[in-house]
Amino acid sequence: MNNNDYDFFNERTRGLEYQNEGTLLTNSTVATLMRNVYMWMALALVITAFTSMAIANSQQLITTLFSNSTYMIVLVVVQLVMVVALTAAINRIPFVLAGVLFAIYAILTGVTISSIFLLYTAESIASTFFITAGTFAIMSVYGYFTKKDLTSWGRILMMGLIGIVLASVVNLFMHSTMLTWITTYVGVVVFVGLTAYDTQKIKESIIQHGSHGVNDGTMKLALMGSFILYLDFINLFLKLLRIFGKRD
Repeated sequence: MNNNDYDFFNERTRGLEYQNEGTLLTNSTVATLMRNVYMWMALALVITAFTSMAIANSQQLITTLFSNSTYMIVLVVVQLVMVVALTAAINRIPFVLAGVLFAIYAILTGVTISSIFLLYTAESIASTFFITAGTFAIMSVYGYFTKKDLTSWGRILMMGLIGIVLASVVNLFMHSTMLTWITTYVGVVVFVGLTAYDTQKIKESIIQHGSHGVNDGTMKLALMGSFILYLDFINLFLKLLRIFGKRD
């Protein structure tokens, strides 16, 4: 799942400082908010990881969840609804509530991907996680510091993402191994690119909308940024795991 098609970060600016009504957003304020973006993203990943491991270590929970596909379908639908609801309501709800919803989403993600511990060896899951973390870090640093406008990337990547979703839906009926691998490798390229693109977009939005420094509004902006990067990381990890993961 990915919610990069929303308009929350649509307006874009350039530079490391932004002047608005006589208030200057300093580099240190941008750094503080971006640090929060990564901190909250990392915390959400920890929540997801511990939830997945807890589910995988409980035979009763595993049997309950995966013996009936209805449970997983409901979980996925709930997650989709939460993505839409959180993005649409972020400006109208308290920051604490937004954080709680993000945490709940991270828990639900942990539940839905817990099956990876049944399908792949723990060693391959760990190694893939570190590969994902390294790739993500490189692309996020590039997106943060590059002077190149990545807007054109966004258009291409979104088309690629839509193509992956449509192909995946079609493959639910075709059960084509070739199509599965095509969407996997294309997905890796898409989410690697989205990591850089989203990082730049988040940084520029913080610069534009955070002219009064760190406050409730900019903290929610940073929280949404962490949510977007969290989604990029999870999707990239799952695609790479399909490639590098060793079956248990």
